[in-house]
Amino acid sequence: MLRGKLRILQADSIEVSTLFTELSTHLISINSEEKVIFVTFKTSEEIWKFTTYYTIGFLGQCLENLLFDQKYWLSSLEEDITIKVSVQEDTLNLIYKGILMQEGSLFAVCSTNQIFDSSTSGGDLYLEQGDIAQFEPPFLGSGWTVLCLANGARGTAPKPALEPINPFHQKLWDLYSHFILLFFHLRLARGTCVATMAYDAEGPDELSVAPAERIIIEGLLVSCFDWFTGRKESTGEVGLVKTSVVKPSTDTSYKLNFDLVTCFTVLLPNSWRGTGLSKVAQGERCQAGVGILTRERMEVGDPESGTLEDSVLTTEAKNPGLPCFTVNPVIEGNDNTENFISLFSFLDGQDYKAEFGILYGLSSEILASSTFTGHSEEDELIAFLGVARETSRKKRLFWSQTRLCFLLGKLCAGRSKFSQARVYFEEALSVPQEGLMDLRLLASIYSNLAAIYLLQKNTQSFFVLIERLVALLLGIPDCLESLEDNFALKYMLKKAILSHNKMAEARACHLLAKHHWARAEGVQAVPYLERLLVLCAEAQSTWSISPSHGYLTLGRLYSELRLPHLTASSARKASLQPSTLTDCLSSMVLALNSLNRLYGITEQEAAVSPQMAPYLHQALSFTQVQVGECDQYHVLRYELTVSLCQIFCKHSMVGQAICCMYTFINNNPQQLTISIRERKSALIWLAWLHIDNNEPDVALDILDSVLASMPEHCTIPQEGVVLNMRGVALRCMGDLRKAAESFQAAVDICREYEDMANWAVAQANQGLLCLKAGAKRLAQSHLTEAVQLFSELDEGHEADFITVLLKLGQHYVKQHQVHYGKACYEWALLLAINANLFDCQLTATRHLCNLYGCDSPDQALCIIYNQYLVKLLRCAGDRGQEGDALKAISQLYLNLGTERAYRAALDYTKGSLGIFIDLGFRKKEAYGWLQAGKIYHLLDQTELVDLYVQVCKIYKTFKTQLTYMLRDTKFLLKLLEAAGDIFFNNCQDRDKAITFYRDRALPIAEKSSCVHTRLRLCNKLTELMLNLKLYEEAVEFALTALDISITLGEHLNERVVYHRLASLYHCLDQYELAEHYYLKTLTVCPTPLLFDEETLYYVRVYQTLGDIMFYDLKDPFDAAGYYHLALAASMDLGNKRSQLQLCTRLATIYHNFLIDRELSLFFYQKARGFAAELSVRRINISPDQHNSST
Repeated sequence: MLRGKLRILQADSIEVSTLFTELSTHLISINSEEKVIFVTFKTSEEIWKFTTYYTIGFLGQCLENLLFDQKYWLSSLEEDITIKVSVQEDTLNLIYKGILMQEGSLFAVCSTNQIFDSSTSGGDLYLEQGDIAQFEPPFLGSGWTVLCLANGARGTAPKPALEPINPFHQKLWDLYSHFILLFFHLRLARGTCVATMAYDAEGPDELSVAPAERIIIEGLLVSCFDWFTGRKESTGEVGLVKTSVVKPSTDTSYKLNFDLVTCFTVLLPNSWRGTGLSKVAQGERCQAGVGILTRERMEVGDPESGTLEDSVLTTEAKNPGLPCFTVNPVIEGNDNTENFISLFSFLDGQDYKAEFGILYGLSSEILASSTFTGHSEEDELIAFLGVARETSRKKRLFWSQTRLCFLLGKLCAGRSKFSQARVYFEEALSVPQEGLMDLRLLASIYSNLAAIYLLQKNTQSFFVLIERLVALLLGIPDCLESLEDNFALKYMLKKAILSHNKMAEARACHLLAKHHWARAEGVQAVPYLERLLVLCAEAQSTWSISPSHGYLTLGRLYSELRLPHLTASSARKASLQPSTLTDCLSSMVLALNSLNRLYGITEQEAAVSPQMAPYLHQALSFTQVQVGECDQYHVLRYELTVSLCQIFCKHSMVGQAICCMYTFINNNPQQLTISIRERKSALIWLAWLHIDNNEPDVALDILDSVLASMPEHCTIPQEGVVLNMRGVALRCMGDLRKAAESFQAAVDICREYEDMANWAVAQANQGLLCLKAGAKRLAQSHLTEAVQLFSELDEGHEADFITVLLKLGQHYVKQHQVHYGKACYEWALLLAINANLFDCQLTATRHLCNLYGCDSPDQALCIIYNQYLVKLLRCAGDRGQEGDALKAISQLYLNLGTERAYRAALDYTKGSLGIFIDLGFRKKEAYGWLQAGKIYHLLDQTELVDLYVQVCKIYKTFKTQLTYMLRDTKFLLKLLEAAGDIFFNNCQDRDKAITFYRDRALPIAEKSSCVHTRLRLCNKLTELMLNLKLYEEAVEFALTALDISITLGEHLNERVVYHRLASLYHCLDQYELAEHYYLKTLTVCPTPLLFDEETLYYVRVYQTLGDIMFYDLKDPFDAAGYYHLALAASMDLGNKRSQLQLCTRLATIYHNFLIDRELSLFFYQKARGFAAELSVRRINISPDQHNSST
């Protein structure tokens, strides 16, 4: 199956090329026989993305969506059938290394311990195995240059042992290569730890610890960082603790499961995390109880939770607003305390408040414009806050002073006064306090001050401060909101990578993804979320979690980026390892949206792709009913079951649909039965499945049981549906009388309740029953009435309406009322197009093709509808039927009998022939060749007739005739050809070889269809007759060789034959044909040119063409053009003698014929220059120096 699909894609690779473009690679070719797809990469970023998709498993999922046919998704529900994709790792690594070396410097891991000649310290630079460093490839004979990331030392080595780091890390350092990091080999922990030595705090943000004192780790402790956030177990004080002064305690944990689950849950939109499923089963169901899975019906989530954006708005609404402060004029020498009372009251206090969080996140512009009023310019505000700061210092209001310094720092930084801002931020950290309880303030100060240090290239202070900020980010998640940039998180990630700490790397990726997600920067969050899933995939044995939330989040981001293949793959991966029913339904919604976008399905189309079957099946497994569950799960289970059954029925897998429905009915306990209406609907649907499965007796028993459960003395609308289906079952059993009674009873009930839809269906069934009984006039009456009823209905019943129209149209055609039948067919087609019912369009179009082809012949209309049928089949992907339709159109054009029609027929024949070749339909292929030969005969292109007919004969007679004489024929041909070679390879009596080649070997080769031998003989005869000046006979064999070369795909031989033909026509003085074949020769030459000999050939051919134009056809203008081309090739080759000759001839043409003095002088001067270099004494540009090109 895969080989056949690949063969189709090999012929038309647009779809697979689009897929691989989305996967960040470039398609080269497809080898269907070996089931290999060749791709290439142009940048390291493409390799990074492709390897990420491959590691996560998206590559296999995308290929499954591309290569598996529709029925696979239904047949593989119980079996785990997947496409196993393997990538040539060695080849990929070679490409990766090559691209990195082309791009310049690269970051790599030392594969062994090695020593480099240091260029900075004067000694040797020693790097251990596993160390990451920056390498620069050799340049102009120099060795490799290495930069140590631990201390900045440089060194050189001729051939260092290195392996490039993975593409994600490579890209990270390419974008952020300004950090020089330290290197540790330690791990990550949570829980408690014990101090190993005493440490006295050096600032209000640190904790003093005593030996053996227990410290609770806030968040995570990552040993490759200098600090972590801790809480004293004895006092509850929170602050930064030196990592080097603690050791693990007995209850220290090193597991990461909780962190990744939290990560995925945090990133998942709120609308996907709810547990309320009430919306899933909402909506009216049809009379037969058939549920259709649509996007509107699958609104998953808690109605009260809303979307992610709604939750953000709700949070902002609940946050208290900031007070507004008036800026009063500052009078020097006066006590201004009264002006600051409200400001000090707000800013004072060691604890964090929600208002502070809003204040810390405001930009300097908003601070100056909304929080503070009454000032005309920002300098007045800064002066006001400066006085307030000084006043708070004098009054020892330390918290007010700290926050005022922070505000002043932000205002100065906003005005690009970074040195002044740094002073304020540093003062905010140095204000004497017992301890900084407002960690959000501390993180904000760290973040702003670190940004200034980085801007001012104060590396030492930057690294000291960034270590403290990282400790807060790892310990207090809310501190992430204080970051205005992600440089601290980048630092965290890069240090985790250098430490080879996968857990810390995962945590850093989580924080980076969360940071960008919170700022609505989904595109920037994608790489980190992908890397997080890669780490999870690589450590499945230790991280026993379900990353379905991560795949769902990533799928939503892919959807926003318009990447439908990756979106569908994310949904599929999420559905394979769901943790809750909500995950199943969320992945179903995501997959449905992506598949609709991928295949161009509009929202109005209700059909569900078979690719949704695994999602439905997975969701059903989560809705197993247990005692005590709410009834809405039963409603959901019913909807999912019916939707899955509908997919089974559409693809003729009725048996599986019946089993699925029985499973639903039998697995409903008595305590938690669904409503009577739902149960009856399920039974009616089951009865219809049995009818569709040719089991009308079983369906009749089910329908009778449903009727028996209905009220005896009154009717209900659903009874009409049951009686209608009961009539269908009886008609299938051959009991026409009881069927008619049942249909009439259904009509009466539907008329009573004005149930127009089922009334129309019952009338149509009566009409079909009458047709089966032979009552044609009565059948026409019922079908006509059904059509009238359907025409009065609203949207939603088009499929049944179209079926009735087609049945009525068939009846009219059989009654020889063709014009009525044509109206019914065309009406049905218009309805199908308007309702986007693809299958109905196919059926109606086929009826119209048959009508205008047989019943009411009309060649033009038949061609039009067949062409539309081809379009539909191409959209459906049915290549076999598409080939048959193309063949039919070819025959229709052939029947028109004009040359233009013949050429159109030939195009359609070639189209069908290509399809039959791709699908391996040998018999149809042979007939296609025969048809093409016939058309060429009609077009009088006799040189191709034998070719096409001969290919047909090869397929039809190879097994029956040639096998008996194949060995003797081959031997005889070899003998005759060898005898001719004796004379051919000699200088004398070469004409005797003609007898062996032409008179003896060639006829046998033609009769036995030994095409390669025939080609070889024709080539030899052409060359031989050319040398013997038998030009006219040589042309015949050359053309034959050309046709065979084209057919066999012998491109080199094709080029040689074109050149020989050009030479022959040149010798025959047929200059136009000679020009034609010289140009054909050049068109089949390989590009780009690889060798000087190829360029020289261009020079000679163009010069020969110029000579023909100038000397033989007397066309100096065209001759100048060819000489220009020859000159360009000669300049590329660097052949000065050839350039001299060409410049001389161009000077002659422009001087004597085209009368362009400027160009004539230019080329004459160029020729004089070459003549001087080549010691040529005289240049002649007179017009009469030659009179022939030969």
